[in-house]
Amino acid sequence: MGKKFIIVIAVLSAFVQRVHAQWDVQFTDFTTLRAYYNPAVSGTDGLLDVSIAYSMQMVGYDGAPKTMYAGANMPIYFFGPRHGAGLSLYSDEIGIFKTSKLAAQYAFNMKLGQKGRIAVGLQGAMLNETIDPGNMILSDGSGSDPAFPSSTTEGKALDIAAGLYYYSPKLWVGLSAIHLTAPSVNMGDKYQIDISRTYYFMSGGNIKLKNTLLSLQPAVMVQTDFQSWREDIQCKAFYEYDSRTFFAGVGYSPGISVTAMIGGNFHGIQLGYSYQMYTQGVGADHGTHEIVLNYKTNLDLFKKGKNLHKSARFL
Repeated sequence: MGKKFIIVIAVLSAFVQRVHAQWDVQFTDFTTLRAYYNPAVSGTDGLLDVSIAYSMQMVGYDGAPKTMYAGANMPIYFFGPRHGAGLSLYSDEIGIFKTSKLAAQYAFNMKLGQKGRIAVGLQGAMLNETIDPGNMILSDGSGSDPAFPSSTTEGKALDIAAGLYYYSPKLWVGLSAIHLTAPSVNMGDKYQIDISRTYYFMSGGNIKLKNTLLSLQPAVMVQTDFQSWREDIQCKAFYEYDSRTFFAGVGYSPGISVTAMIGGNFHGIQLGYSYQMYTQGVGADHGTHEIVLNYKTNLDLFKKGKNLHKSARFL
């Protein structure tokens, strides 16, 4: 059944000889991976921030999507205002289609109000799209068809993103645009992948519960290309005691999925796991498994003397 599912997608794409990508991969723990969605986040918390995420979607199907993201960003201190920079690597596979992206980010931030700051960021990336028919199985059991390439075909395109980001100890808000150039990736003479501009609004807060060791971090993200919309709402509860932190959370995307999350801070490394259960389509038992590793530390290269290393608390 899995192979037939992937082949149906491939055949429909081949008939029009182009693939139209409406959505980027939706990571469940989007609050930890803010820099993936918004380049203005780079360096804003004053720490070296390293994240690695791996997502297995629609588990149980052959050729189902698998996504990996690795990114690092940090502040760069010049004369007064704070600058940030980041690098990231992204890889996504679904059936015979593969996407990879190498991106660099720059952000500039300044004080806004008594406790807040606002940042603007840009990202430049090289996008690589590949069609690999090596494991393709058609309905007649053969591995060839004039509508499909007989060998690996790939193409590249420049991909630009920009964003705004406001943050304070209790609130953060971001607005970003990904794929600003709406790149078209040509692969040979017959195949083309068009990628739509996608816009994100993200916001979250940190609510400390009085006289307890608990805090709540609600968040929301809206994703659209103005043809379709997706909304995600989540809330994490954090328990912190004696430098140890644990969290659990739930998420909901109307008409798409519900999510459960759990994790903690172990020796300065935040480890989180989530399972996204689809409420329509493939059903509850073919959901998404996601693991996110995150590490933050003070690393001021412009301070005199030794660098300071300290595990960051959850924001």
